[in-house]
Amino acid sequence: MRNWDFDALKFTILIPARLASTRLPNKPLADLGGVPMVVRVAQRVRSGPGGAAKFRVVVACDHEKVVSACRVYAVEAILTRSEHVSGSDRLAEACDLLNIPDDELVINVQGDEPLIDPALVDAVAELLIQHPEASMSTAAHPIHNLGDFNNPNVVKVVLDARAMALYFSRAPIPVWRDAGAALPSPRPLRHIGIYGYRAGFLREFPRLAPAPLEVTEALEQLRALWHGHRIAVHVSVDAPPAGVDTPQDLERVRRIFQQLSSTH
Repeated sequence: MRNWDFDALKFTILIPARLASTRLPNKPLADLGGVPMVVRVAQRVRSGPGGAAKFRVVVACDHEKVVSACRVYAVEAILTRSEHVSGSDRLAEACDLLNIPDDELVINVQGDEPLIDPALVDAVAELLIQHPEASMSTAAHPIHNLGDFNNPNVVKVVLDARAMALYFSRAPIPVWRDAGAALPSPRPLRHIGIYGYRAGFLREFPRLAPAPLEVTEALEQLRALWHGHRIAVHVSVDAPPAGVDTPQDLERVRRIFQQLSSTH
């Protein structure tokens, strides 16, 4: 394992983009203030500390339309196979296409997070330097709403003493046995869908057998835990801005970009 200097670290941010979204067709190309959403994501993360001197940003997509849209805005994009069943499969192919060495770091930023905080990307990358025993890193934030805690669409994570993930679940974990319907104290953690990988592990991951717990919970990250890999977790104080999953989400984010445009 090389000795990392985070200030001098260069890593690759990969943004997977799938044109054939079921809930929101053509989502990567959805217009946000005159710019495709996937381009907005790339521009957002490129605005982080260090910029191009510190990291490379590449969109990994499944359609030439997305590649062409990215090129218009000088965003690097590569075409991957269309039949990938998950984002991690697409990222693994991207590592090969880009010839990323096994010991380098890759950060996966979802293509529907145009409001992501660039500092969160840095924090997830830094975790892999702080924890050489971890194959992956991710993020979480405290839950303050009982409805979110009980919502199966809100993924929860519990950590050990070193902020390594013990388990991810759609169930409300941990349960405060003696407190009835109250939230546990300290607050339970909601998982944030950003991931850091060592490129060698990212190449290995699609070849690992799916785990029974992964199938039950429909949570791909449980495969890594099942096979004995460690996942380091950064805990942020606040929840990140919500991403775009539905037409309603898209309209909400469009209003935000309209407001931003009117103030510049």
